[in-house]
Amino acid sequence: METKLLPPLPERMRPKNLSEYVGQRHLVAPGCILRNMIDSGNLSSFILWGPPGVGKTTLARIISETMGREFYTLSAISSGVKDVRDVIESSKSRSIFSQAASPILFIDEIHRFNKAQQDALLGAVEAGVVTLIGATTENPSFEVITPLLSRCQVFVLKSLEVADLQVLLDRALKEDVILKERNIVLKETEALFRQSGGDARKLLNILEIVTDAAMAKGGSELVVDNALVNECLQENVAVYDKSGEMHYDIISAFIKSVRGSDPNAAVYWMARMLNGGEDPLFIARRLCILAAEDIGLANPNALLLANATFQIVHSIGMPEARIPLSECAIYLASSPKSNSAYLAINSALEVAASDKIAPVPLYLRNAPTKLMEELGYSDGYKYAHDYPGHFTDLEFLPESMKGHVFYDPQPNRHEDGLKAYLQACWPKYYPKK
Repeated sequence: METKLLPPLPERMRPKNLSEYVGQRHLVAPGCILRNMIDSGNLSSFILWGPPGVGKTTLARIISETMGREFYTLSAISSGVKDVRDVIESSKSRSIFSQAASPILFIDEIHRFNKAQQDALLGAVEAGVVTLIGATTENPSFEVITPLLSRCQVFVLKSLEVADLQVLLDRALKEDVILKERNIVLKETEALFRQSGGDARKLLNILEIVTDAAMAKGGSELVVDNALVNECLQENVAVYDKSGEMHYDIISAFIKSVRGSDPNAAVYWMARMLNGGEDPLFIARRLCILAAEDIGLANPNALLLANATFQIVHSIGMPEARIPLSECAIYLASSPKSNSAYLAINSALEVAASDKIAPVPLYLRNAPTKLMEELGYSDGYKYAHDYPGHFTDLEFLPESMKGHVFYDPQPNRHEDGLKAYLQACWPKYYPKK
């Protein structure tokens, strides 16, 4: 059999119906929201948001097949406004001669569509000419224009769990036209699961690379263990770079290099992303997050520079955008670090979620009406600027939370100054040691 004429293993093993689909049970299990839409035949436009290899494209195809809908697909990387309009016009022409439900328009990587491309979809989605299914690895709140997002539900897909990955492995070994003919023994799976990172496509690609490499060496039995997987991946790492499947590994290395104050590693991983065709705005957004989360109050100028970098990258594009990206990455990596703001908001969110009914003290409430004044609203409030040092001893937290400290200044030059000020204002909460 000429294996080279066959599609890759992930494509050969792509599920064709919901019974074969693995993972995302919170969406597709009987009684769950997306399954109910499919079973009822009442399908509205929606966006699938999740990491690579968790079944976004497969799910869209299965829905189309299950519901008997015509299926159009566009890639945001290679399609323009004209392609969008051509599909819409084709759908309109079809509806004149048919009473069938509107076709499904699947747009992969919809976060890469610019505003004009997304605008071109609005009328057709609102009128029901097409039912839009978008797929994205990026937060649609930031990447999809508000008018289009308001017309779509957003379903979050999760990385596959070990049990899901095991099902995929077992099925591939038993059912794939190539692998089932080989005498394959899965001795260990830890490296397969760890390297795949919850990505079904990556898992099956690794399995195919490992089994092909082992078969080339000969032998009647192919034993797959952690050592073999690691050895094969070291020899074939370029495959993952080229296909973009190391996207999350490389951005993770980049983020951790900046956080770890290594400007050389930060620039290297950034170069890897840029050479691989990564969207420079994606990198710029990560720099903004890093500036707030990992540098924060140790150097507040970092956030200003990161935001300016984002705006500049948006304005000038590549290849020139590589320069401000490099400048910002080096600056952030070389800056002092503090995650005090990150820890403070996380702690406050946790407490706020557990005590949602804590009343606002009357003296902190506004009193725009006479009735509110009579009820004691704003009574006892002290205007800080009327007091020495622009400070009063007024408590601002709810009664049940008095003395709760969310912000803990970390030792660095800038926060040392903040800490000294807070110690002067609130000695009982920020005592001098």
